Amino acid sequence: MAIGGLISNRSFGSFIGSGKVCQGEQAILLHKGERSGIAVLHGNMFYRKLWSQTANGFLSGYTCGRYLRSTVHLDENTLKPLSVSPNGRQLISSVSLCHCKKSHKVSPRQRSRGSFGYYSFSSPAPGGCLQPSDRDGIGKNSTSAYYKSEEYDITEAKVDSLPSPDGTNEAILVGGDMQEAVPLWQDFPKRWVIVLLCFAAFLLCNMDRVNMSIAILPMSKEFNWNSATVGLIQSSFFWGYLLTQILGGIWADKIGGKLVLGFGVVWWSVATVLTPIAARFGLPFLLIMRAFMGIGEGVAMPAMNNLLSKWIPVSERSRSLALVYSGMYLGSVIGLAFSPILINKFGWPSVFYSFGSLGSIWFALWLRKAYSSPKEDPELSKEEKKIIMGGSISKEPVTVIPWRLILSKAPVWALIISHFCHNWGTFILLTWMPTYYNQVLKFNLTESGLLCVLPWLTMAAFANIGGWIADTLVSKGLSVTTVRKIMQSIGFLGPAFFLTQLIHVKTPAMAVLCMACSQGSDAFSQSGLYSNHQDIGPRYAGVLLGLSNTAGVLAGVFGTAATGYILQRGSWNDVFKVSVALYIIGTLVWNLFSTGEKVLD
Repeated sequence: MAIGGLISNRSFGSFIGSGKVCQGEQAILLHKGERSGIAVLHGNMFYRKLWSQTANGFLSGYTCGRYLRSTVHLDENTLKPLSVSPNGRQLISSVSLCHCKKSHKVSPRQRSRGSFGYYSFSSPAPGGCLQPSDRDGIGKNSTSAYYKSEEYDITEAKVDSLPSPDGTNEAILVGGDMQEAVPLWQDFPKRWVIVLLCFAAFLLCNMDRVNMSIAILPMSKEFNWNSATVGLIQSSFFWGYLLTQILGGIWADKIGGKLVLGFGVVWWSVATVLTPIAARFGLPFLLIMRAFMGIGEGVAMPAMNNLLSKWIPVSERSRSLALVYSGMYLGSVIGLAFSPILINKFGWPSVFYSFGSLGSIWFALWLRKAYSSPKEDPELSKEEKKIIMGGSISKEPVTVIPWRLILSKAPVWALIISHFCHNWGTFILLTWMPTYYNQVLKFNLTESGLLCVLPWLTMAAFANIGGWIADTLVSKGLSVTTVRKIMQSIGFLGPAFFLTQLIHVKTPAMAVLCMACSQGSDAFSQSGLYSNHQDIGPRYAGVLLGLSNTAGVLAGVFGTAATGYILQRGSWNDVFKVSVALYIIGTLVWNLFSTGEKVLD
């Protein structure tokens, strides 16, 4: 182990290197925030300097000029130039000099690691000049470096020229972008690991949900079900889904989101696998199994909302939620795209067996990586914990739910009513669009499944675009209330407009385009009402989402079942008109009564 140009114990940074190093110039130390070291490696003078950039950050630079000229500050007025002959430069260039100039920004208490290769020689000439006769002594070597930045008060420091006691006659090459050599998984923010795991859970959630909307077509032929029976089967999922919305929120707020979301994924995965068996036993058993599946999926959104309210700072809220909800949309894409393929090759039961089994893989990762709050994670760095816990939002578990206070707030009711209006149209798309494409647009099973993918792809894309726009607007100074109203208005009026056009289009291509545009604009809701629970009551985010999503589930139950009865007596145009009317009602309620300010504490 060699320590090159280490800063004294009063400093804010240090480098530790391992591997063979060349003898070189003694490191130079300056106070007042400047630390300089000279390394003579492969005939070159490398200069390291740390200097103050801002009150909270430092910039660490490593340079080697074209003429190998480096400068070391000895005091405020004196400069000592160091150089190496051009011949030495030419010789080293012939054996591949790796890096000439790199920089790396570090902040207090940040750690960085890196490994670097370089060429060294066995016995450098005095003054650092390498002669042509030394060519045979050049050998390739590598070294690793570790940088640890610590807080250091540089104010009122006396400017002196001091030799570093730790850097005597040894130096290392730190000549590359240190972050390039760090494994991505090692420095990836843990809060975004939680977000990605929630994203994966929601991906599975909709994969397991939408497979029935494809499988119902061959199942209805095999079991001779009419439209009313199909609507009953589709809505039976929401019986269980409705049951656990509020309970899931209470459970998550009291005991933590990790256990609740893990339970939900395992429960609905098992129910998915058992669905074909239940269908063989008869319609009542199938209805019960679909309701059981709804019980598992019902806790997912409240548990996720609870987790992100603890893990994600306000400045990243819209983006994180948009990413998680885009998992639902991509899950629909995967489910709708692969279900017809599996059904055609292996029969309709195969989609339930294959999709349901994926939950076990997710659960293994969840147990290993997830924690209900940052305080419980032993691997979380101090820096990230400060970022997460730095806000004023309380991260403590809830012991008592103030129901009377919650239900007395107008913004809470704006959430509930708007969620109902929003989900009516969304759940009709989720459950009935394959049937619409098959019966109205005359697409076959495979075409119906593939064309249903397009709206969900647009939702996945626009959800993340909307999240980025929302966070950017907030960072620019626009109030959270204004941002939430803008985003949700797009999420309501966009689908209303395109469903109105869908009533008049004559070609299948235009119908598919209108559907895609409708759902693309719908995705802006993820930065509207779906982000608002954490705005108005972060401590009760799980309960609030459970309340509003209960209304959304009721819309799914009534809307899905009602669509079956409307189609027996009317047309698809009547189905779309009801959705448009509810979108307009939701727009009015949201803009009159919603807020982005905290009303519950």
